[in-house]
Amino acid sequence: MAQVRRSPLADQAAELLLARVRSGEWALGAKLPGETTLAPQLGVGRSTVREAIRQLAGRGVLASRQGAGVFVTALDVPDDWDVVLRRADIVSVIEARIAVETEAAALAAERRTPTDLRAVRRALADRDQRRGASTADLVDADTAFHRAIVVAAHNPILIELFDGFTPRLRQAMIELLRLRDDHGDDADQDAHADLVDAIAGRDAGAARARSRAHLQALEAALA
Repeated sequence: MAQVRRSPLADQAAELLLARVRSGEWALGAKLPGETTLAPQLGVGRSTVREAIRQLAGRGVLASRQGAGVFVTALDVPDDWDVVLRRADIVSVIEARIAVETEAAALAAERRTPTDLRAVRRALADRDQRRGASTADLVDADTAFHRAIVVAAHNPILIELFDGFTPRLRQAMIELLRLRDDHGDDADQDAHADLVDAIAGRDAGAARARSRAHLQALEAALA
């Protein structure tokens, strides 16, 4: 019987259990053997078996019933489950960006200095030049542009918040570009230029609205 050979153990154990469900070893509604039986079969500890069961419960394949055991509730998971998870993570990041960046854009319009505005415009030009580069390069240029706006808001807490989720933002935006092919096109670049115009014109309301509209359009594209 197949055993786990490499980490992460719980992920591997979950995949082996799923394969056994798919193979018909356990019918829909069937009760799985206990942890003490499954653990040696999979070559892992009981805590790893519990984590694997929790993973498959979260995916709708198994259900734990207190005092009764673990039962099969589905014979497979949707093929696009990973895509669903990636999209959920991207939406969470976009929501965080809306919370931070829309207010930062409004404050930048009110507080930006000539030096700040030059930095934002340089970042916009660099973003434009990177549109033909790799996905990661475009994401990095886009992140630098939005960070320049956050810096122009002159609020250290907003900068700290933005920098704190930048690694998560980077990965989520790379995933987003893999799911759609219009990010970085002329319309997208124009939307960023319009945001800069609002900041340059010290129009806080327009800056806030344009920032929110841009981010909500990204979120809507994932629906």
